[in-house]
Amino acid sequence: MFSNLTYKRFGEKAILIEWEHRIDEAILNDILVFTKKITLNKKSALVDIIQGYNSLTICYKNEIVNFEKEVTFFKSMFTSTLKETKQAYFQWEIPVCYDLEFGVDLEEISIQKNISVDEIIKRHAAAVYKIYFIGFLPGFLYLGGLNESLFVDRKSNPRLNVAKGAIGIGGKQTGVYPNSSAGGWNIIGKTPINFFDIQQQNPCFAKPGDSIKFKSISLDEFYELENEIRENTYHLLKTTQNA
Repeated sequence: MFSNLTYKRFGEKAILIEWEHRIDEAILNDILVFTKKITLNKKSALVDIIQGYNSLTICYKNEIVNFEKEVTFFKSMFTSTLKETKQAYFQWEIPVCYDLEFGVDLEEISIQKNISVDEIIKRHAAAVYKIYFIGFLPGFLYLGGLNESLFVDRKSNPRLNVAKGAIGIGGKQTGVYPNSSAGGWNIIGKTPINFFDIQQQNPCFAKPGDSIKFKSISLDEFYELENEIRENTYHLLKTTQNA
């Protein structure tokens, strides 16, 4: 547990709580536990709790009258013991087609990094990626765990339209575009999986604390899975992680 948290006013109805400014799984675990404590103790007074890599923004329904009192309460809550049963987390297997039809930036990355396309695919699919938070777009997962050899700068000229399901690398991160949008990440593949479906009770199947494991599939397999998903006969594979 970290002790050097900072608490700041964030407008009239919010408090920003910050940890050390780095991407770290220990900080993520700290944030997940603290979020659960806040939800159990403060939910009726709040509109939302917004999670970042190393921060929580606590959004109140009403104006904060006594900021110091709230901070004292949070500090006490942070060091308290959570007796509630731990939440289960899952590792989700996400099929990805790295064919050059979808991986439009693979060859450029290969030249830039002096790594073969096959080796880029192998390294990208070998890692297990922890989900830190969801943002940018509904269902866009911010993932930690990218192999350092695959770190590559975002594109200097972002694309106006990146396809839904595109797998990208930007800086030290990798991620999946849940819907078509503008974007500046380097595109290395595509998944047929829906990362955000408003028709579902839980529109985004994954949550912070879960993990993602990419599985390389062929172009034919991609189109087969796409049909299964369209016909609602495909089920995502997941395994339970330590709670």
